[in-house]
Amino acid sequence: MCLRADCAESNKPIAKPDCKRFGYLTAAKGGFFFTVGRWGVRLPKRSFMTNSSSLASHDILTKRFSGRVQFAHHFLPCPKIRHVLFDFDGTLSLIREGWPEVMLPMFEEMLPPTSGDEPAGVRAMLLDDIMTLNGRQTIFQMMKFAERVAERGGVPLHPLEYKHEYLRRLEVRIQSRVNRLSGDAANPVEFLLYGSIALLDGLVARGWSLYLGSGTDEPNVKHEAELLGLDGYFGEHIYGAQDDYKSFSKKQVIERILRENQVDGDRLMVIGDGYVEIEDGKNAGGLAVAVASDEANNGAGRFDEWKRKRLLGVGADIVIPDYRDSDVLLDVIEGK
Repeated sequence: MCLRADCAESNKPIAKPDCKRFGYLTAAKGGFFFTVGRWGVRLPKRSFMTNSSSLASHDILTKRFSGRVQFAHHFLPCPKIRHVLFDFDGTLSLIREGWPEVMLPMFEEMLPPTSGDEPAGVRAMLLDDIMTLNGRQTIFQMMKFAERVAERGGVPLHPLEYKHEYLRRLEVRIQSRVNRLSGDAANPVEFLLYGSIALLDGLVARGWSLYLGSGTDEPNVKHEAELLGLDGYFGEHIYGAQDDYKSFSKKQVIERILRENQVDGDRLMVIGDGYVEIEDGKNAGGLAVAVASDEANNGAGRFDEWKRKRLLGVGADIVIPDYRDSDVLLDVIEGK
């Protein structure tokens, strides 16, 4: 997702919210718990102690990469990995690049005004809500927006109504991309994060099983994966959001992978650009590769700094901007 472009009704760039605003953090048995609206996320206790030898080791690893990479101090190779769960939008697919530029103006338009409102403050609040819930199903962002409407004395629509209107507007934005791919007028690589195919080929060559889990509605994920030529990598293991939001989550996908394959979390790697999949993967005992992709400048090799800081903050082991060093990345993960 890109946070740089202008919305339809303003030439002002979208301001990024303070990365430190994650909600209210409180101590809890076995870890910490923070709340965002009605939802809570439990963070397990982790050791964040470091030493000079580990820093030196990571510095050596970093020099093996031609592009940018950052290792968390707690990173350790995971040679047992055999199962890999990918997020979709912003991690592999760029078809929906710019989606916040659709959702944010819609929320600004529909939010009831209150006395003392400052447009910049309202904009920052709404964007913070949107990005805090990135990685979850779209319906969660709509549920949070409905809460904001009610807080201001308005009568909110059902969250599904907000979701359907958002998807209608998003379709207008991305339809030309879909049409170009459907009509063979565009090379799929144009809408894939740089190096995606090389990474997927490297994983297949190792014999690892691949899974795709997205907060985008499942029929759309499957269709767009097919347009991008990714369906062959994932087969039947493509999972997406449902109107019955309780029937799907990335945590459920992870639990299913581990259960059906009768393996522990140390056999799992999660790759994504949203905090949800990174956190869920770490909580399951897996390795988390965060993709701090600058989607609007695909191939530039630059970090989206807001993503980088946020994903490290929820426990990512490695952060990369794209997959230009996929062979080195996989070797390092295996401890080679």
